[in-house]
Amino acid sequence: MYKKILIATDGSDPSAKAVKHGVGLAKAIGAKVVITNVTEIWSALEVARAAEAGINDPIEQYEKLADRAAEKTLAAAAAIAKEAGVDTETLHVRDQAAAEGIVSAAKEQKCDLIVTGTHGRRGLNRMVLGSQATKVLHHSDIPVLVVR
Repeated sequence: MYKKILIATDGSDPSAKAVKHGVGLAKAIGAKVVITNVTEIWSALEVARAAEAGINDPIEQYEKLADRAAEKTLAAAAAIAKEAGVDTETLHVRDQAAAEGIVSAAKEQKCDLIVTGTHGRRGLNRMVLGSQATKVLHHSDIPVLVVR
């Protein structure tokens, strides 16, 4: 059925559930997984604030922090997959909106399923904050499993 599953994680509790579920599914069906973390592009406003605070090269500082955070998040998720005995790759997607990065990574890696978590926001919070899971659903050409 599924041979290669992309599991998206941002290190949050909902994405931790998605990692566990996606790894369990992969183990059950003998699929490989690609665990991905997407780092959004730096915010011009935040860069300006950092520059005003006297930080030299705030973009480089942001990217270093983002790389470290992604490395930590991916390592934790990969450890879960390794413990389950699932063939795993990790991928840090830089400078993209989360949903677009997830969908493009799935295409580039030739995955046939995306597993992602959701914060389960409703009402006004969902309208204001949006839902990356919903955006992935709308933009993906392959099946998406949303874990709550």
